[in-house]
Amino acid sequence: MFERKHEKLATVSVFVRRLAVCLITSGVLVLAALFIGIAGYHWIAGLDWIDSLLNASMILGGMGPVNQLTSKSAKVFASGYALFSGLIFIAVMGIVFSPIVHRMLHKFHIDDKDLQK
Repeated sequence: MFERKHEKLATVSVFVRRLAVCLITSGVLVLAALFIGIAGYHWIAGLDWIDSLLNASMILGGMGPVNQLTSKSAKVFASGYALFSGLIFIAVMGIVFSPIVHRMLHKFHIDDKDLQK
């Protein structure tokens, strides 16, 4: 996906395209994780759709749950979803920052003679 160490630095348009693909991929991943949370809170915890959306959004955003959960299965789901949301956050940050960090590191490896070509 990215150029190798000995290849020339990618053009700005290629970099922007890579960044856009990473942002879209991250958005799809977040939407999928949000859907899992909404479905779980609705069917397992028995919350309304809008309350399920609120709880899933708050957990996925790192803010914490809103509604009180009463059943054991809902509490187990909420704890699993909270751990899952933490991993999604790490994955999204890795996907979004990968083209930026790669471009920075690649630029450090380019010699001055390579820039003059």
